[in-house]
Amino acid sequence: MDSQTSQSQTPQVPQQPHTFQVDLRGLVDLLSHHLYSSPKVYLRELLQNAVDAITARRAEQPDAPARVRLHAGNGTLRVEDSGVGLTEADVHNLLATIGRSSKRAEGLQEVRSDFLGQFGIGLLACFVVAERIRVVSRSARTPDAPPVEWTASDDGSYRVRTLPQDARPEPGTTVHLVARAGAGEWLAPERVLQLARDFGSLLPYDVRVGDEAVTDLPAPWDRPYPSPATRRVALARHCHELFGFTPLDSIELNVPLAGIRGMAYVLPAAVSPAQRATHRVHLKGMLLTERAEQLLPDWAFFVRCVLDTDSLRPTASRESLYEDETLAAVREALGERIRSWLTGLAAGDPERLAAFLSVHHLGVKSLARHDKDMLRTMLPWLPFETTDGRLSLEEFAQRHAVVHFTRTVEEYRQVAAIASAQGVGVVNGGYTYDSDLVEALPSVRPGTVVAELDADTVTAHMDLVDPAEELALSGFLAAARERLDPLGCDVVLRAFRPLSVPALHLDDRDARHEQARAEAEQGADDLWAGILGSLRGNAPRARLVLNHLNPLIRRIGSLGDPELMGTATESLYGQALLMAQRPLRPADSALLNRAFIGLLEWATNGEEGR
Repeated sequence: MDSQTSQSQTPQVPQQPHTFQVDLRGLVDLLSHHLYSSPKVYLRELLQNAVDAITARRAEQPDAPARVRLHAGNGTLRVEDSGVGLTEADVHNLLATIGRSSKRAEGLQEVRSDFLGQFGIGLLACFVVAERIRVVSRSARTPDAPPVEWTASDDGSYRVRTLPQDARPEPGTTVHLVARAGAGEWLAPERVLQLARDFGSLLPYDVRVGDEAVTDLPAPWDRPYPSPATRRVALARHCHELFGFTPLDSIELNVPLAGIRGMAYVLPAAVSPAQRATHRVHLKGMLLTERAEQLLPDWAFFVRCVLDTDSLRPTASRESLYEDETLAAVREALGERIRSWLTGLAAGDPERLAAFLSVHHLGVKSLARHDKDMLRTMLPWLPFETTDGRLSLEEFAQRHAVVHFTRTVEEYRQVAAIASAQGVGVVNGGYTYDSDLVEALPSVRPGTVVAELDADTVTAHMDLVDPAEELALSGFLAAARERLDPLGCDVVLRAFRPLSVPALHLDDRDARHEQARAEAEQGADDLWAGILGSLRGNAPRARLVLNHLNPLIRRIGSLGDPELMGTATESLYGQALLMAQRPLRPADSALLNRAFIGLLEWATNGEEGR
């Protein structure tokens, strides 16, 4: 027999199984500092265990009692439930094995989806606030089995023993907590009542703290009311209790296929689109989180919602929602409910819609950018700043054959008064989302012509000056161009209204980019100056348009003193910048100061000579 055969026939010694040992102190630190955001979740875990135990018992005994009682005082808390209870084997199997769940017991798989938490690790979470936990339980499935007691300390030790039959006559479980040093406030009666109501107000069973009821069913959105007005008042009160504000309106969120019922409350004041909205989500009646950020589409930042669901998946800490396909589908469905509410207001309640848009038009504009149906619906209602006043795009397009717009508020301020006087209608597209919506206008209003307004378009709508009159002012124009050329600005003469405007400063983004490039070139070394200079090409320049109809322009043109005409031109340039509310560069500020001093000197010298 060869060695290989001999080895194959050698008896194998069975290996002894090993069990994991858990450092309970380390686990408590993990739970309190990394898994859970606050010690308050200990009470949610206790409520979850109690509710799940009742659910398990009722799966076999539908008429079994369904009650949870909490008693707090003197640094202790007692939680009693009428649930399925535990046998001694269950205790060893569940409370001594981290992460295993009683819901996996044989015969209960069909109700698995009705459970909220996981018994073993949920109970250990109580060590966040307790130094000692004592559990006394009697099984409803094995009525003859004696009650069992499990006692554990935060040092990692525990013991299990059976008790006399009269220690707990009825099936169910009682959990006793003794507060750890510094955590007594979490077991104070008033704190326990507040947390129980916060977490458990929508639970389906009778939960009480002492004599105080915790559950408040049916939910406010499911209660019958004598009239729609009464319902609105009740929901507004509910919103104020939860979120601290009285809503502009309430939107029902009902998605039966996803097991969702709840409300969205419209904020009474405008908020930034960048501000993350947070919402309250209950999972099968238990509050899961007050800070659900991903529940609604980003454009719905103008509402805060509260809902109950049985389909969304919680994260490991059960304090937020797991991002998956179900949540994405729910987000889309809830967004559709809010969209339907908006279209319903547009069709049947324009006054309420106008009140809403006066506060939250940004949210609707954000939605309308990507939703042509919403843009078409909201066209008569969304407000825009225009040269004809504050109008909707629909009304503005009816007035003007071409819908001109600017991309920045700065450009609009430059041209608004002048364009209006020339009969050119302009929409200020510089505010958030506005230029995108103006450009999308032809897609929902066929035949509409949209054009971006630039300096050339404004100048083209001004009247040319008679060549002979312009020739007579050639000396003035030459002096003006020489003075402004170092600033990258040309000078042209036109006739336009209003007559009270002596000069208009016009540029566009390309001109401003060229100006910035020129300033960078001045401050660069020889190498970078050469590179930047090579990019110049035929760059656009800003222009100062002098109004020939303004009497001041004609008087300056007749001065005959090139130096004084140059100083006057600098003053006109500075005044035009200020009128356009343009930010002043250092060179512009120096020019304004120089022109002001120059005019003062001329005025005082002229006075002395008279």
